[in-house]
Amino acid sequence: MARTLILWLPSAAALGGDEAARPAWLRVDDGVIVDSGQDDGWVDAWEKPQDDAGDDRLIALAPAGDVPIHWRAYPDAAPAQAAAAARIDALRDSLGDAAGLHIVAGEPAETGQAVPVAVTTHAAMRAWTGWLAAEGLTAAAILPAAAILPPPDADHLWTAELGGEAILRAADRAWRSDPEIDALVAQERTIVPLGADAAREALLLSLAAPPLDLLSGSWKPKRRWAVDPDLVRIGKRLLAALLIVSLLVPVVYAVRLAADTRRADAAVVAAAATLGIEAPDATAAEAEVDRRLASAGGGPLAFSVPASALFDAMRDTPGVTLKTLSHRTDGTLTTTLAGPRVDDLNKVLLALQARGYRVTAQPMAGTDGQQMANITVRAVP
Repeated sequence: MARTLILWLPSAAALGGDEAARPAWLRVDDGVIVDSGQDDGWVDAWEKPQDDAGDDRLIALAPAGDVPIHWRAYPDAAPAQAAAAARIDALRDSLGDAAGLHIVAGEPAETGQAVPVAVTTHAAMRAWTGWLAAEGLTAAAILPAAAILPPPDADHLWTAELGGEAILRAADRAWRSDPEIDALVAQERTIVPLGADAAREALLLSLAAPPLDLLSGSWKPKRRWAVDPDLVRIGKRLLAALLIVSLLVPVVYAVRLAADTRRADAAVVAAAATLGIEAPDATAAEAEVDRRLASAGGGPLAFSVPASALFDAMRDTPGVTLKTLSHRTDGTLTTTLAGPRVDDLNKVLLALQARGYRVTAQPMAGTDGQQMANITVRAVP
């Protein structure tokens, strides 16, 4: 259910006095006026249920005595241009300091329609917004009460009482009624009271399509970013799920790695068993296989393994030559290398180390001017 509270703002003079303001109010539910008064009853009428706050709004009406309305016509101007011209003309025709005036113009729906212009002061706006804030209220819009009355025919003026205030409406103006000047303004036209039903209908139409809103320009509310509690709740759940997944991924990976390691170790033990090697685990089986290969002169301790690595490293450095070469049963390769520069010998050493071999070198000078080094290469990395 959409609820609207219409609250007539006290006059700026009344807010400046000591007497407490008792504004008139109406409560509208789904376009139907259901309650009204001119007391503090609006407080109870506006208590919002916790589950029905999304469709509620507060519309404040500024008194005609503080906000008179003038309709200005610009037949050949586009709606936006007509609104801008109306503000300029209203400022030109107004009395007082321009910096203290708050001028608002509505924008007509079509070209040629009259533009409503409201003129009030920033002091009045401060008084009204301050009073609303003190009451804990936030207005969705502040409409001039004088702009509510419909235009009369050319031969008469409307008069109506809205919110305890008498308003006079001519074809091009609307202001608070004053018996001393009403007859002068009306001249030969008749002042006709607007029926209560017509006034109520005009009020409801103004809610659906406000002619203008005083909360514009420097008084336009700043946009507030509201956080949706449902989105926050969903975000927390997604964050928790992401944290759980980030923790589960390494755990699953570790479990799979441990399972694969156990299967590989079991395969090594089974392969060793086919060779007659009884070992409690893969490490012991591999050690026994290496021992048997070493005793037989094969495996990674064989001559061909470190020798092939040495020859590959020398092939990348053509200037290096092999002077001596020997191999021990523990897999250690001993050789003497010669080259034109020390850097050439270092390239060979670095290449062997890059293949994972442990290399030691003892440099010495050759008799023919070449650089030489006695090198040992461990067959097992």
